[in-house]
Amino acid sequence: MRIKPREQILGVWRSMLTACYRDEQWVWGGRNGSNSISDAEQLLCLLYPATEIDGFGLERPDEIADDIRAVLAPLGDNGLTIGERVVWLLEQYVERYTECDPETDTELPVFAAGSYLAASDGTEPTADQRKLDVVDSYSMSLTLCLAALKFLRGFSGPVAEQAVARRTRLAVELGPRIEALDARINVRLTAAMVGLIRSFVVNTVKPKSEAGRAMLSMLNQTGSSPETVVAAVRNRLDRVRIRLRNDATLSQVEGVDLDTEGLLFECGWSWGIVRKAATIDFVNMPIADQPGHAVARPYLHFTVVALDGINDLTSVRTRELDLLNSQQRRLAEALQLRWDLAQRYWAAVARFGSGRWPLEDIPWRTSDGEESDYFSLIVSAVLMQDLLNREANDDDLDRAATIFDELARRGRIIRRFTEDDPARTMHTPGVSLRLLGSEDLDGPLLLWTVSDYATVLLKRTLQAARLSGTVETRDQLMALAQATMDHLDLRAFRGGPATGLWDDPSRIFRGPEVDLPSWYLTERVVECMVTAARMYREPPLRSPTSVTRAMELLTEAEHLLNREMLELSETDVSAGRTALILAEQRLERARELVDERPGTAVSLASQALLELDELAYARSDATRSE
Repeated sequence: MRIKPREQILGVWRSMLTACYRDEQWVWGGRNGSNSISDAEQLLCLLYPATEIDGFGLERPDEIADDIRAVLAPLGDNGLTIGERVVWLLEQYVERYTECDPETDTELPVFAAGSYLAASDGTEPTADQRKLDVVDSYSMSLTLCLAALKFLRGFSGPVAEQAVARRTRLAVELGPRIEALDARINVRLTAAMVGLIRSFVVNTVKPKSEAGRAMLSMLNQTGSSPETVVAAVRNRLDRVRIRLRNDATLSQVEGVDLDTEGLLFECGWSWGIVRKAATIDFVNMPIADQPGHAVARPYLHFTVVALDGINDLTSVRTRELDLLNSQQRRLAEALQLRWDLAQRYWAAVARFGSGRWPLEDIPWRTSDGEESDYFSLIVSAVLMQDLLNREANDDDLDRAATIFDELARRGRIIRRFTEDDPARTMHTPGVSLRLLGSEDLDGPLLLWTVSDYATVLLKRTLQAARLSGTVETRDQLMALAQATMDHLDLRAFRGGPATGLWDDPSRIFRGPEVDLPSWYLTERVVECMVTAARMYREPPLRSPTSVTRAMELLTEAEHLLNREMLELSETDVSAGRTALILAEQRLERARELVDERPGTAVSLASQALLELDELAYARSDATRSE
C-alpha cells in the first residue's frame, strides 16, 4: 500500500470527527476509557499534523486549504470558527486534567495514567495507584503542550487583527481565552518537563551480579572473557560516563557509583519519578519535590517514549518559534543533556564490538533478564533516533535494514500468523511491563501494556529510508514500510462509529470484536504519517551513476544545440527556431537540477536530444529533397 500522508491524515480527521463530535459536543475516551494520556493522544491526532506539516496548519484562518476546510466542516463553516473549536477542545482538556491545591489555591496539572494501568494479579488497581504518573503521561503532555502553543501563538495574530477591526464578535471574545489558555498550557508544559527530568536514572551494576551477567550476555558477541568485555565497555562509554558523573546534576538519584572501575552502567528513563529522585529547587510546583515510586532502573520502552517527546522539545521549529520561557529553557537544557547521553549510550551498546552487533542478536535481553523481539525493536528505535541526529553511514543503515526486515518477519508483519503463534501477543494484547515500585502504594504490582509493535517498526523504517544513501537499501526499506502499512490498514475499522480509525485486531488475530477506537494506536499511526511527510519533503535520493549519466546527456545535447544554432539565421521565425528555444530551456533546467534531481535532469536532456534530432533530421531530409 502506497503511503499517502495527506490523504491518510485527512481520512483520520474525517473519521475522528464522525466518531467524536456529536451535537456540538466532544466525546472523550476510547477503548481504554478516558485518562490524561488517552485524551492527549486523541487531541494529537488533530494537532500534531496541523503543527508539524506545512500545508496542514489551522492557525491562519484565511489560509486553510480547501480540502482541509471541507474535512473540518463539522467544526465550523470558516477558518476562525474551526480555530475557535480547537481552542475549545484544548480548554476542555486542560480543565479535565487540572486540580486545585487547597493549601495554596493554585492549579496543579494532573498526569494520572488511570485506566491505562492494570494489576498483575487480575484484581483492580487501588484509587491511589490510578493516580500514578508514568513517563508516557509526561512525554505525551509535553508533545501536546508544544503543539498547542504553536497553534495558539500562530492563531492569536489573526484573531487580534480581526478583533481590532471588530469584524466579528467571536474574534473579540477569543483573545482573552487564548491568553488564559496559553498560561495554563505553559504550567502543564513546565510540570511535564520536571516529571521527565526526575524520571531519568543511572543504574550501576556489578558484572558478576544477575543483572551484570544479563548485560554481558548481550554485549559479549565474540566469546571474550568478562573482564575483557567490561574493560572494552568502559573504554567505549567513558565519555558518556564522565558526562553523567559531572554534568547530569539535576535529579541525580542517590547511590549511583560512576567512579569505581569494573562496574557496568545503564541510563535512561524509568516508568515514572524515581524513588529518592533529587528535588528541583528552582521550580515552585509539588511535582518538583513529590516522592517517587519507580525503581531506579531504566526501561527501554519509557526511554524511547521520553526521547521522542524531548525530540519535539529540541526541534528546530520549537526553537524558531521561541515557545519556552526562561525557566523552561533551563529545564530544556537539562532534558537535552539526558536525551543526548541516553541516545549515545544505547546507540553504542546496540553496535558494541567489532563483529556482530548485540542488536543483531535477536531477541534483546534486558538487565532484568527479560527477552523480547519488542525490546530489539525499541533498541533499534533509539539507534535510528541517534543516527538522525548524527551522520549515518551506509553500513549502519544496511545493517539496520536487515534488522528491521528480520523483526518484521518475527513480528509476522510480512509473514502469516500460524495457529497459537507467540508473536500474536506482541500486537494484542501487547507486551506487559512490570512497573516495579508501584506496589508500594498498598496495592498489586501494576502492569503497563504496549501494543505498538507495527507502528514503531513503520516509523523507524521510514526514518531509516530517509537517511539511506543507497538506492537498493532505500527501496528495501520503503518496500518494508509499505508492507507494514498494509498490515496496519488491515487493522483499521471498516464499519461502525470508528470506521477509518484504529485498532480492530480481530480482523487479523483471533479475539473478540471491538467497536471503540484505540487512541493509543491511532495517534501512533498519525505520527508515522508525519514522519512519511517529512521524508517526502527531503530531496530524492541521487545515485552517482544517475549524475554521471545526466552529465553525459547534457554534454551531448548542449553540443548539438550549439551546432544547430550555427545553422540558424537571426531572422528565422520558423517552427525550428521555436523548437531550439524550447530545447535550450529544457537544458538550462536540466543543468539546474543535475545535482539534486539527476533523474529529472536525464529526462529533460533526453527530451531535448529528441527535439534536436528531429530538427537535424528535418534539415537533412530537406537537403536530400533539393
